[in-house]
Amino acid sequence: MTADVCPNGPLEVVHVISGLSTGGAEMALYKLLQGSNRRGFSHRVVSMLTPGPLAEKMRALGVSVESLDMRRGIPNPRGLISLVKLLRRTRPNIVQCWMYHADLLGGLAARMAGRMPLLWGIRNSTLDAKTSKRTTIQVVRLCARLSRLLPSRIICCSKEAMRIHIDLGYAAQKFVVIPNGFDLDLFKPDPAARREVRGELGVRDDAILIGLGARFDPQKDHLNFVEAASVLAARHANVEFVLWGDEITWDNHILADAIAKSGFGARFHLLGWRGDTSRLSAALDIGALSSAYGEAFPNVLGEIMACGVPCVATNVGDSALIIADTGRVVPIRDSQALTSGWEELISIGPDKRADLGAAARRRVQAHFKLSDVVSRYETVYLDLARRDLNIANAPNR
Repeated sequence: MTADVCPNGPLEVVHVISGLSTGGAEMALYKLLQGSNRRGFSHRVVSMLTPGPLAEKMRALGVSVESLDMRRGIPNPRGLISLVKLLRRTRPNIVQCWMYHADLLGGLAARMAGRMPLLWGIRNSTLDAKTSKRTTIQVVRLCARLSRLLPSRIICCSKEAMRIHIDLGYAAQKFVVIPNGFDLDLFKPDPAARREVRGELGVRDDAILIGLGARFDPQKDHLNFVEAASVLAARHANVEFVLWGDEITWDNHILADAIAKSGFGARFHLLGWRGDTSRLSAALDIGALSSAYGEAFPNVLGEIMACGVPCVATNVGDSALIIADTGRVVPIRDSQALTSGWEELISIGPDKRADLGAAARRRVQAHFKLSDVVSRYETVYLDLARRDLNIANAPNR
């Protein structure tokens, strides 16, 4: 596949990313590494911050992981110099950056290290002026200006995010949209997991279980979820809610107090971070997304849909495109609309919900299958490497 481009071995790709926690961008990179053609592509990951929990999982795949040991929020020229030295030493065929700060640092380092194809990555849609850091907004504005100069391509995980960033001044002709992908062998309908998880939580098999997987962050708008859930719980005695993600525990006083005020605390299950999201997703009757801004392509929707579960999501990023006619999409920050969306799926009964769930899984199979998404990334790598090789071999004029 790559013999005509790199006769001496696989294409070497260096990925520059802010950190290696379990966020959406980090998981997208991990899944890309997991599914990559090892005979055709060799990967190295550089984390700007001290590596998080995904670092060891990546190393277990045989991928080299290094850190620039930068501190969050503090500009450090040493990190830039270290990255320049790494790129000069390794001379990769492709440099791929993930998220704004990595785009800026990796873009500057790739230019300083010498000519090499550079990919930027955009994983956000809107930036909320009230909650986004001022430095992040400044980085985005600077990247918009530099987008005509530094990257060869800009890979964006959603059409809505691409539209927003073009409006912000990014070079429109450089965009390539590649959605997130999902492992359909891992995320699948699983009756055994459904029984086991419900048994662990003490949830009856005939109860309606609604789930949200997301870290605690203003972007995810958990308080909107709780408000909508409170109204639904008052109307339906057989509905329960399960939430998981970083800081989604009863020790989180903001979340716990909001649930306590609802009067339905016994109906909520807060699980914290979990490594078995495929089991949790398969245990649901309805998946949920309550985000208010910032989402581009929410991973949780694809994961839950792949498990044969219909979703109700707020209209952020590409949620409407992902769900299409397999669930419901409602306005942001509107708890009444979120409650109504859930009630619609409850009212149609278990058989029709199952039909919607089956359609949701088919949609993921048709449009967001992980192997297809990995192939699209690798096609971009090959195109840029061939272009770079042709330029390098072109006669001087």
